[in-house]
Amino acid sequence: MLEITSLTKNFGALRATDGVTLEIEEGETHAIIGPNGAGKTTLISQLAGDLRPDAGTIRFAGEDVTALPAPRRARRGLARSFQITSVYRDFTALQNVALAVQAHSGHSFRFWRPAFADASLTSPAKRILAEVGLEKRMHVVAANLAHGEQRQLEVAMALATRPRLLLLDEPMAGMGTEESQRMIAFLSTLKRKQTIILVEHDMDAVFRLADRISVLVYGRVIATDVPQRIKANEEVRRAYLGEDS
Repeated sequence: MLEITSLTKNFGALRATDGVTLEIEEGETHAIIGPNGAGKTTLISQLAGDLRPDAGTIRFAGEDVTALPAPRRARRGLARSFQITSVYRDFTALQNVALAVQAHSGHSFRFWRPAFADASLTSPAKRILAEVGLEKRMHVVAANLAHGEQRQLEVAMALATRPRLLLLDEPMAGMGTEESQRMIAFLSTLKRKQTIILVEHDMDAVFRLADRISVLVYGRVIATDVPQRIKANEEVRRAYLGEDS
């Protein structure tokens, strides 16, 4: 599904990603973990097209997309949710998702009315909200949703674009224990149905959801393996999991 080769990004003297090479298989949930400043969000931003790499290539479904901007990648099936929630706070949950459906379908915007009144847009939006567990909150203005619900809404908006690959940048950020468990349960329902790259600090979520895990330290991938082998990897334990042996 995704082939990343020698991806490099510099910010002045700082090398944020340093020759990252990864392959993401169709249908897998692939977690990327690492300490703060490891380059995880920079990597995701390059995959989404929000940042242009200085070197290396990104191939998506066999196509070289390295030079494509974010909107063109999105049309090919790359969808991203952000580390900081990005929803239209003055619109309801249903209106937010209807707009995402509208954007994907190429439906004319003609201000906001079409998305809010057209059943061809609101019907799939309602179905997606039910999938993420927000069907009873669809008419609530996004600003009045709990933080965890806003993160669920953001994922719903990404799913509304019918992505082939979903990039999730810390979907559990800022959540309490109960909210995190609900998000983990929801993401579990997407396994095998959706290819996912998951950047997350919550190790409980990572080890419960991931088929494979890549560990990023100082912009470099130091290991890629199944969860149990990552747990047992001594270099990973020293560099990230905080253990001496």
